[in-house]
Amino acid sequence: MKTARVRVDLSRPASLPKGRVDRSKLDATTEADLAVQQAQDDAEAMRDAARFVRRVRRRLGLTQQEFARRIDVPLDTIRNWEQGKRHPTGAARSLLKVLDRMPKAALSALN
Repeated sequence: MKTARVRVDLSRPASLPKGRVDRSKLDATTEADLAVQQAQDDAEAMRDAARFVRRVRRRLGLTQQEFARRIDVPLDTIRNWEQGKRHPTGAARSLLKVLDRMPKAALSALN
């Protein structure tokens, strides 16, 4: 693969490399359009998180109740994650990643 170095002077817009940007569409984009796109992106991220939690739980062969008990979180939390109402954060997200990649080791460590 060939690498090209480009010098860009931000004070001179003409020095910016040519790209595949439709300037007319970019200029026509409003703040409302951006807000709609952000909301759609956020909703898709919630659906992705819900699918991930459900996939991990099913790979372990556990019901929602069993899964909640094994990872020591309330059943409602699992339900909210899987329904896309909330998403796991911090330590819970890390635990789910470990459960996804090394399920036997993670479950034995949780016992």
